[in-house]
Amino acid sequence: MHASATEGARTGETLRAALAGLVDGLSARQAAQATGRLIENYRGRTPTDAPVLRDRADVVAYAAYRMPATFEAVRSALAAFRAGAPGWSPGSHVDIGGGTGAATWATAAAWPDAERATTVLDWAEPALALGRELAGGAAVEALREVRWQRQVIGDGLALADGTDLVTVSYVLGELTAADRHAVVDEAARAAQAVVLIEPGTPDGYLRIREARERLLAAGLRVVAPCPHSAQCPIEPGADWCHFAARVSRSSLHRQVKGGSLPYEDEKFAYVAAARFPAAPADARVVRRPQLRKGQVLLDLCGPDGLRRETVTKRQGPRYRTARDADWGDAWPGADGGPGAGTDGEPGA
Repeated sequence: MHASATEGARTGETLRAALAGLVDGLSARQAAQATGRLIENYRGRTPTDAPVLRDRADVVAYAAYRMPATFEAVRSALAAFRAGAPGWSPGSHVDIGGGTGAATWATAAAWPDAERATTVLDWAEPALALGRELAGGAAVEALREVRWQRQVIGDGLALADGTDLVTVSYVLGELTAADRHAVVDEAARAAQAVVLIEPGTPDGYLRIREARERLLAAGLRVVAPCPHSAQCPIEPGADWCHFAARVSRSSLHRQVKGGSLPYEDEKFAYVAAARFPAAPADARVVRRPQLRKGQVLLDLCGPDGLRRETVTKRQGPRYRTARDADWGDAWPGADGGPGAGTDGEPGA
């Protein structure tokens, strides 16, 4: 496991420990009611111009239900972005609609040693208050110094010119179309790099696809997951691009979400784009690899579109790389470009 992956795992453990006491004093009924309403918003079918997180009970249910999964999804997206821009580190970060700060924790895991000025913008004061509480006990100085600012998310949002990194995770589906466009356009105008994450559903993919087009129109270039900045080759309605991040489930997580397995896979769609030069992957593994006797079948997205590559045992090192490849990893070109990632970090 690489150092960044180790640091990310450590930050995730710290976050889970910070969450462990949150449900004390919150009844199972309160948690279930708040969680049920939040699930509907997470599925992206109830755009609203009001805060989704209304009070302490909502925020605690959200934190227990969503923060570990959001953290892992954003961490995976940032790992893919870092693989394409390994020498870059953000000195400033704005998390739009960041709520309790899962994406801010993921950013701290991605660049653990960097000094960074971070601002979380959200319209729900209870979410900001809990985010401030959680981050205040973190070991990472960048988390303790985050600025938590109440802000309506939508048309009229204004970001500082030259912001290094803007993240928007699991927010676009809560917005009207006009507000969604305004947020993406302002992020593209102000930032050097923009990373957008949505649920890994057909609707979430379509929102990411639309946002990707707006980022490109604003002059940014895709760094991940796409190995190109051309039109997405997937036919809308026939399939959708999404990935998965493994999430460790604590007893708290199982209590709020139900189930007994110690883990789950968080499905997500994302796009990461930048104004500065970067090196996207030669190709990306877009489905779980199929392991057969003496061969591995890889479904790939490359500069020429979607394709399947069959890697056989006769190909030696390439076959061993294919055996270790996972869904979402970078895949090297025929000349042996960047290798497939491990430990959930494409290109690591």
